[in-house]
Amino acid sequence: MPRAGALLFSFLPLLFPLAIAIRPNITAINARNGRSTLECWELRACPFTWYEPGTVSAAIAELGATSNLSMAIIDPSFDNGLHHAPAKQWVMYTSGLVHITLPDDNSTSAYVSGGEFGLVFAADTADISRQGHRTRYLGTSEVIALQIPTKDGEVPAHTVLHEGPCDANEVVGLRKLVAEGTSYT
Repeated sequence: MPRAGALLFSFLPLLFPLAIAIRPNITAINARNGRSTLECWELRACPFTWYEPGTVSAAIAELGATSNLSMAIIDPSFDNGLHHAPAKQWVMYTSGLVHITLPDDNSTSAYVSGGEFGLVFAADTADISRQGHRTRYLGTSEVIALQIPTKDGEVPAHTVLHEGPCDANEVVGLRKLVAEGTSYT
């Protein structure tokens, strides 16, 4: 007769979430040769894991250790001018519209809409970028931003998919992932 522990181990694959091979793509503000850049990154170290606790399904990607969390409420007509990222950090815009430009590149910019498409990674700190980037806040309502520095200034493992921000087609698949989540269980 099997022991209770052996029976539990036979059910472990059912108790733990299923890793799926979809990795999030995000727009990053980085720097090369002293100049800030906009890049589309695929995050390598954090594939989505599918959870189905009870009746609610969720796809979750671990983004790494963080050191702090702050919330900024920004006037919709504010121009932050040229500045560096204060730390290597995640910025999650939960509302509003943001326009990010580069001083050395008039042809590349990113519009970031708060909410579903509001996650960016800012890494163009003063030690690697001479001028930084410019952020303007647009629209008629406040922009709410969560600023989340990474622990010890870690940059998440990533692959640069291309220069320039990710386009909607590169990130919109996340909504489809959740909508079709039951096919992953």
